[in-house]
Amino acid sequence: MKPIHWITGIILMLACPACKNSIAFSDVKTIPVHGWEVANPAEFTFIATDTTSTYNVLLYIRHRKNYPYQNLWLFIDKKLPDNTIVSDTIECYLSDQRGRWLGNGIGSILEMPVLYEQNTRFPRSGEYTYRIFQGMREDTLTGINDIGMSIEKNK
Repeated sequence: MKPIHWITGIILMLACPACKNSIAFSDVKTIPVHGWEVANPAEFTFIATDTTSTYNVLLYIRHRKNYPYQNLWLFIDKKLPDNTIVSDTIECYLSDQRGRWLGNGIGSILEMPVLYEQNTRFPRSGEYTYRIFQGMREDTLTGINDIGMSIEKNK
């Protein structure tokens, strides 16, 4: 087979929507213009029905170019169907050491995807609630527009 056929085949496989992960959940929470208050988490609720498949959980941070920091600390509480709460802390880098933004966007708004959980399972059917708090040691954090979450079922 000619190399061009291999390349064409690979491109078609990558472009095929049926070959990609499917979105099981997607939502975006808008942060108030005056800022993200530490006491007001972004909350996402997902109903899990498939307990055998694996999923990737992604966060999307949409911020303005005037965001004053290189990173964003997030505190995440995940409430399981049995009301158990699992807490986590993650650091998301929004710019490099030289101050260049890492996300993509148009104009003064950038979006940075962050892989939060990879190949995770939802072991019980039912409601899973993610509560995401900003953890930047400021009562009101400015420069963040939206926090999004998507849960993708792996193929």
